[in-house]
Amino acid sequence: MRPLLVLFIVMPILEMWVLITVGQHIGALPTIGLVLLTAVVGLALLRRQGISTVMRAQQKMQAGELPAREMAEGIFLAVGGALLLTPGFVTDAIGFACLIPGLRQLILGRLLSHITVVRYGPYGPQTGPEAGEARRNHDVIEGDYKREDRKDGGR
Repeated sequence: MRPLLVLFIVMPILEMWVLITVGQHIGALPTIGLVLLTAVVGLALLRRQGISTVMRAQQKMQAGELPAREMAEGIFLAVGGALLLTPGFVTDAIGFACLIPGLRQLILGRLLSHITVVRYGPYGPQTGPEAGEARRNHDVIEGDYKREDRKDGGR
């Protein structure tokens, strides 16, 4: 409930306060110009970062890898683009943080460190760093088989 309270009540009030304060210092038209400028610069940055992320994702898919990090970056880019299109300087600052590669990597790294990897192996769900090791050790199932031809032609 609290994140929604902040998102829908506190953020618009904060945005209005910042816009009014900036408008009082530099005037209404320059403030509107700055808001439009941040939107244009943000969209250009979004396009450039988005193309780069898509190309990296395609390279990983061609190599047979899952582009998980690129997918997470894509979500960050979409959120950043939406925030840059929203009028206001606070949302622009958050949007630029999502679009600048170094900051995005830092935020993404912190978020991904809180995610637990769960792998399902022959002994049920396994989590943590040992999940990968347990999976590698149990990929081979040894056994014998005997083929018996069926008289009905395999039907």
